[in-house]
Amino acid sequence: MNAYVALLRAVNVGGTGKLPMQDLQSMCMKSGFTKVRTFIASGNVVFESRLSEAKVKSALQQSLAAYAGKPVGVLIRTAAEMAAVLAANPFPNTPRNCTVAIFLDLQPPADALHYATGQKDEKVQLGLREIYVHYGPGMADSRLKIPAAKEGTARNMNTIAKLAEMAANLQKQHLETTSRASGSRTSDP
Repeated sequence: MNAYVALLRAVNVGGTGKLPMQDLQSMCMKSGFTKVRTFIASGNVVFESRLSEAKVKSALQQSLAAYAGKPVGVLIRTAAEMAAVLAANPFPNTPRNCTVAIFLDLQPPADALHYATGQKDEKVQLGLREIYVHYGPGMADSRLKIPAAKEGTARNMNTIAKLAEMAANLQKQHLETTSRASGSRTSDP
């Protein structure tokens, strides 16, 4: 069983928006995911599944497309990958709410930053399947555009830290349950 984090792209999941959190949670459970938890109304879901990352993504995309009537972008990370994104933050001494990771399906091209426009005070660095951006005094006035990030979705470091914690807790619970179950089987006469 794997703990996953799903990050929905360009979906309003607020109570009055297109996809209420309860519907998102229900959709995940109908897709066969277990221990489903949503986090803040911006398309973040943590759950367990025996499926591969690719199959999890496909199942969730199909459910979301059926619900929304159009394709919805979904990015998936395992618990370990989410923790690694947080640990790899190249701007650890900056306010977490002003630093984001833009999640991508694939590794960003090595020349991705060459094509960025509108950069002023922002600091930008490539990750494994992410692009990290520190917005300095804030995002509100930023004109930064990174073409390689077009199909991605951004989360700030506070959100990433919480999602990594939630996924790690799910993984830990699963390991403890598995350990107890295998211990009880071996101790039976």
